[in-house]
This record gives sequence, structure tokens and C-alpha cells, in this order.
Amino acid sequence: MRGGERIAAGELTYSGVGATESGRLPADGNGIVTRAHIGDGEAAYRRAVHGLMTWQLHRGAGLRVRAESDVAPGVRVVSGFGVGPFRVDAPCEVVWVHPPRPGAGPQSAGFGYGTLPGHPVRGEESFEISLDEAGRVLITITAFGVPSTWFYAAGRPVTDRARRLVTSRYVRSAQELAAGVNRAGVSGC
Repeated sequence: MRGGERIAAGELTYSGVGATESGRLPADGNGIVTRAHIGDGEAAYRRAVHGLMTWQLHRGAGLRVRAESDVAPGVRVVSGFGVGPFRVDAPCEVVWVHPPRPGAGPQSAGFGYGTLPGHPVRGEESFEISLDEAGRVLITITAFGVPSTWFYAAGRPVTDRARRLVTSRYVRSAQELAAGVNRAGVSGC
């Protein structure tokens, strides 16, 4: 970001900012929580958290990502999916962050971002990676939102299917990050 330029304009497009952090999702926001086991041990946890906080989770899910920086409060990101004229850009702003903290035992780190003008939905989504007492690494994805326009509302069955598909890709990407496998399938970290 040069000279204060933002990669996405406007203000957040929804009420309930921070609801994915508090866990009190709006009743009318079509909320969904997905939780999955992605690996085991502190090394897997650290790899997954690093990937989450550097947008690798999103890229590994097949999204094109343009971000002002790594994850931090106020950072704007535009993720895109689709092909050619059927590409949809989804601008968001990070509204809360739980940074990773060094230490032993149960831990968690993550962030939530909210929609900006031009996003197909008005709402918020969060991603949290946790390490429990048994050493299991989990991802929790929490989201709520409503279609931003009549066009997206009319295509709700398609958008709901796309939402499920992207969420499953996030989980797969998190599993790969935790395992130390990059998109080319080569072990690392």
C-alpha cells in the first residue's frame, strides 16, 4: 500500500461487527459454524496459524488474494473466485485479531473480517486455529451474512452451494498447512 491507498473502498456493509468474535451471531444472518480436526501437535498448530495469518489458507483454498499486508486489524483484502467474466471479487476488512501467543498447552489464534461494498454478501466470517489439551489442532470457521443485492438473493441456492464449497476448501487448505504440505504437494516447514 503506497501513500495511504486502500485496495478496497467504503465502509463495512453490515451491523453486528465483531459478532464472530463474541459468538453472538445475528438471528437473521444465516449463521453457520464449521469445526474440523486438521492435525496434531504444536508444530502442526504453528504451521497452520502461520498460514492463516499470511493469507496462505485462502490461497490454498483456490482464492486469488490481494491484501494490504498480513492479517492485522484494519487490513483490507480482496479475494476472488471464479473464471474470466464469471470472477467474483469479495472485498473485506479485518475487524478483530487474536494473535498467536508463545507457550505450552491449549492455544488459539485467528481473525474475523467483514464485508465491504462490492462483496456478494453483507456479513462477517472468522477463522480460528486452536490446539486443545489432547494436542489436536482444530479449525473453526464462523460466518453470518445475507445477500448484498437482489441478484445474489435470487441466486441463493447457487451462492449457498458456493459457500459450502469454499468452506470445505478452507478446511482442506488448513489440513495441508498443518501437515506442512504446500500447494504443490511438497513437504515443507
